[in-house]
Amino acid sequence: MEALKDALREKFGSRLVPLDGAKDMEGYQVPAGLLLPLCRFLAGESPVRFEQLTDVTAVDEFPGEPRFRLVYHLLSLSSNRRLRLQVLLGGGDPRIDSVTSVWAGADWLEREAWDMFGIRFEGHPDLKRILMPLDYAHFPLRKDFPLRGIDPGRHYREWDRGRKA
Repeated sequence: MEALKDALREKFGSRLVPLDGAKDMEGYQVPAGLLLPLCRFLAGESPVRFEQLTDVTAVDEFPGEPRFRLVYHLLSLSSNRRLRLQVLLGGGDPRIDSVTSVWAGADWLEREAWDMFGIRFEGHPDLKRILMPLDYAHFPLRKDFPLRGIDPGRHYREWDRGRKA
């Protein structure tokens, strides 16, 4: 992937930091404001084209700051290569640009990260909950979420009572 490394260095300079210690695939730490332009480059102009976004997830580093490590896994079908991108986000109001304009498959992956971690994806076409009730005010995969949970069943019981009335 030397051609890719050279192209990234030429286009983005030192703003991309190689991830050390990742033996399974090449990866870079990316500033939040650079993610969308980088993804556009990787999908369309890069010498190794990454046609598919296979995963978006997050890691809560609470109580550390920046609190969230947002992780993207990309796949180049044409060259059978994988790439990991990581973005660090603060915990106060975590936001980042959506990559749904680059890979339509990001839709549900970003919605899941929103639903579980509370990371807002700016420009997402339909950012709403998919696993928890729509009016649920908590994010279950945050490390400060109570171990006993917060009863989501209450919402369903209230909905069911209204449905039977």
